[in-house]
Amino acid sequence: MPTTIAHPVAAPAAVDAPVCGPGPQARPLNERIAADPGAFRVLSGDRPTGPLHLGHYLGTLANRVRLQQLGLPVFVVIADYQVITDRTDPGPLRERVLTLVAEYLAAGLDPARTVIFPHSAVPALNQLLVPFLALVTDAELRRNPTVKAEALASRRPLGGLLLTYPVHQAADILGVAGTVVPVGRDQLPHLEIARSVARRFNERFGPVFTPPEALLTATPHLLGSDGAKMSKTRGNTIGLGDTADRTAEIVRGAHTDGDRRITFEPTTRPQVANLLTIVAELTGRDPRDVAADVGDRGAVELKRRATEAINDALAPLRRRRADLLADPTFLADVLLAGAARAGEVADGVLTRVRAAMGMEYARGGRIGSR
Repeated sequence: MPTTIAHPVAAPAAVDAPVCGPGPQARPLNERIAADPGAFRVLSGDRPTGPLHLGHYLGTLANRVRLQQLGLPVFVVIADYQVITDRTDPGPLRERVLTLVAEYLAAGLDPARTVIFPHSAVPALNQLLVPFLALVTDAELRRNPTVKAEALASRRPLGGLLLTYPVHQAADILGVAGTVVPVGRDQLPHLEIARSVARRFNERFGPVFTPPEALLTATPHLLGSDGAKMSKTRGNTIGLGDTADRTAEIVRGAHTDGDRRITFEPTTRPQVANLLTIVAELTGRDPRDVAADVGDRGAVELKRRATEAINDALAPLRRRRADLLADPTFLADVLLAGAARAGEVADGVLTRVRAAMGMEYARGGRIGSR
């Protein structure tokens, strides 16, 4: 096991919270979390379509670590089945899944406190998909922005798995009794499907689920080196595993503009503002102060500072990531422990769902358990 890992692989401490509970309250979510972090459970995740990048680090990874440190039970699903929603070839899936685990741990997630698991290893999540599909309409699924966008991008007929993608996410969230989902504003329609499923199930069959709440990320969407949204698909990212030299090369080629004086104007100078935001996020400063420091020294100085900030911030993570990737057995053990824990929770949820629906057939237990 790599020496950079502070804790051995172990089953996380018991984190079961009541599945049934009150709906969203008037008090802001952040305040309620701070007052009683153990009363919530976080569900977050990624599709294993390739290594993570700087946008993931600032937008999701750092936030997951923050929530873990606050004492919230955190579940992170690696949505391996969802890779084939819009792809005919899933690629080197096992390698990509293990790389995700390494990047999670290198960023600070602790497998003794955070449950990391692959979706495909928890059968109860797919069992929940069936009753959940009965609670949504075809129209609701087709107007989901991500489904619409991915259907257009794939340039082929809409597959059933892509159409039901938001319901899969609802099963992931509700199946581990998730009550808090960190999202950007563009992901709110997905979460609304999960909230609708929870409410409709409770109305039809009885109170089982707490509708999950969105914890909006404060980090804006970062632009990639080409000025478009940072995306693995576009290949315009700074990967967490990139070398310092490769990072410098990408930043040097990043789009800016012809105005030598550096100012923070996100609307009129989005590409310059993007680099300022990156520096500010990584150094804990206000982007306007960073702009004032650069002043008339132009884009060359701004890019130098951005390169330095990125490489300084990611250097420890990159070292830990390399150590972890050298020990795939350890990474697989993390997944196995996480799948076992997530399976326990999801099986309990499925038992309550079946009971509410009148589908308990075996005396003293249930049939069809895994």
